[in-house]
Amino acid sequence: MAEIQWYVIRAVSGQEKKIKSYLDNEIIRQKLDEVIPQVLIPSEKVYEMRNGKKRVREKSFFPGYILISADLTNNRALDMILNMPGVLGFLGNSQTGTNSKIPVPLRQAEVNRILGRVEEETQEAAAPTVGYLKGESVKVIDGPFSGFIGTVEEVFDDRKKLNVVVKIFGRNTPVELSYAQVDKEA
Repeated sequence: MAEIQWYVIRAVSGQEKKIKSYLDNEIIRQKLDEVIPQVLIPSEKVYEMRNGKKRVREKSFFPGYILISADLTNNRALDMILNMPGVLGFLGNSQTGTNSKIPVPLRQAEVNRILGRVEEETQEAAAPTVGYLKGESVKVIDGPFSGFIGTVEEVFDDRKKLNVVVKIFGRNTPVELSYAQVDKEA
């Protein structure tokens, strides 16, 4: 049995999750889990504000590409991947030699960089967000008070909310805002 290496599959853009699901099901069905131990779509969580609500969505690092660790000297596994709906082929196919079907694997440095980036994103998502202190100056970046500068009066770490006093028309007005709606003032 040859060494398991990482390869890049070119896929129909926007269909990466569906193709990964097909691959996972087919690997189990054909009992190829020792030949293809992992299929991965490198992605990150992106936080965005829409209509005053914080939304989380997953964004792919490389749209149209799927990473796969496999031993592609096994012709059954290679044929299964190439005949999967939505798969366009492999990135970096070698056209030299007698067997031009076998693609070129990623270098270990590239794999470490990509996987390191994925691990970094998951750790970042698990890490607590920046804390705020009473009396600290913050800038409101979302909602009806966007653009105003205020002072933190109360911090609710468990709810990720702040009571901020904002000066509106010359009067101090207390406002409750989420961490995502404010930025630390530089």
